[in-house]
Amino acid sequence: MKATPLAQAIALAGVGACLTLPNLAHADFIADSKASLELRNFYMNRDFRQDGSPALPTVTGKTPSERRSKSEEWAQGFLMRYESGFTEGTVGVGVDTIGTLGVKLDSGRGTSGTGLLQVDRDTGEAQDSYGDLGVTAKLRVSNSILKAGTLMPKLPVLLSNDSRLLPQSFQGGQLNSMEIDGLTFDGGQLSRVNQRDSSDHEVMTLTNFSPAARGFTGLPATTQGSDEFNFAGAGYKWNDQLTTSYHYGNLDQYYKQHYLNAVHVLPIADKQSLKTDLRFARSTDDGQTNVDNKALGAMFTYALGFQSFGLGYQKMSGDTGFAYVNGTDAYLVNFVQIGDFAFKDEKSWQARYDYNFAGMGIPGLTFMTRYINGSDVDRGAGLGEGKEWERDMDIAYVVQEGDFKGVGVKWRNATTRSNFGNNLDENRLILSYTLALW
Repeated sequence: MKATPLAQAIALAGVGACLTLPNLAHADFIADSKASLELRNFYMNRDFRQDGSPALPTVTGKTPSERRSKSEEWAQGFLMRYESGFTEGTVGVGVDTIGTLGVKLDSGRGTSGTGLLQVDRDTGEAQDSYGDLGVTAKLRVSNSILKAGTLMPKLPVLLSNDSRLLPQSFQGGQLNSMEIDGLTFDGGQLSRVNQRDSSDHEVMTLTNFSPAARGFTGLPATTQGSDEFNFAGAGYKWNDQLTTSYHYGNLDQYYKQHYLNAVHVLPIADKQSLKTDLRFARSTDDGQTNVDNKALGAMFTYALGFQSFGLGYQKMSGDTGFAYVNGTDAYLVNFVQIGDFAFKDEKSWQARYDYNFAGMGIPGLTFMTRYINGSDVDRGAGLGEGKEWERDMDIAYVVQEGDFKGVGVKWRNATTRSNFGNNLDENRLILSYTLALW
């Protein structure tokens, strides 16, 4: 089989890295390095169930009258990661790389659009393959690390999305510092995003997930996007039970956001605890939009042996819904498999149950189910109150021993209904395995 251009690029990059290693003759750079190959086999089916408003989504490349009743795709993903150690000395130098490749196994013009594969913007057909090669240079001084290049931040104001075949990534710089015991600082700037179903590095925009129900205006003037997302924040671990944090994010010309978070774990008895997760975000406009939102969330989780019970509440207030960078995850207690329950004035609650079957002698098998109900959505003058609900279920198993040790299988099932958005039945089946190369 002839190698794809991406596969050739990854191979050449790997050869190039190997050739440069002797020039960095430092034991820590080589001895502390690690490499892995992650395989993801991903099937996804999204069945649109609404009858009437809103209309079924259109098929890209077809006339508006040609609507899709479902999205269904199957694909194979490859993620090659290499992380070096650091050279010796006051300033340590290192490099990380990630090569990704997604290959279409099954998809049609009328069933594409699951987010698994890159779609041709003219024909609406999923491309046979897509991917990217990312390189990150890093410097370490004491307990601080500066990275520049490909980044996948996991911060309250910006959560890189990894819920499909390939992960979302960004281009920019990030400083992580832990010079003071218990205190972690993060800051930096991003300029481009590579979405999870794309190989293009593009400017960033505001979430386009049902923007009308969020009450956003001023968006037409900013459709060109922003090439600047600034962020900074700190978290402090007071003791083994309490951690607090503050983070700031700014998508230039779109919005500014301040985020407060407190997590407390109260031991109750042997194998029993109560976890309290409180979150508050204040978002305002930054130039061309009308973003104005207060987001309050609380999640309480009672752990009892191998099971846990959770109750959550989330409230939106202000002139708009919650704002975040398009394609990312939102750090909200009710951000779940399909919905985020973050529309204008929306109030929502969640009930969740988790079980680890190790308690029944089946280690590696886990189960989760939750139900979220949202109401009071401001849909605009004369449209009435918006309501929605979602039910999710995850069953996952990781082989614990034998020839297939480490192989994981996960089934994710979700159903959502609303009077202002899509009605969906969704299934995802994921087979995964990570091979440590060294």
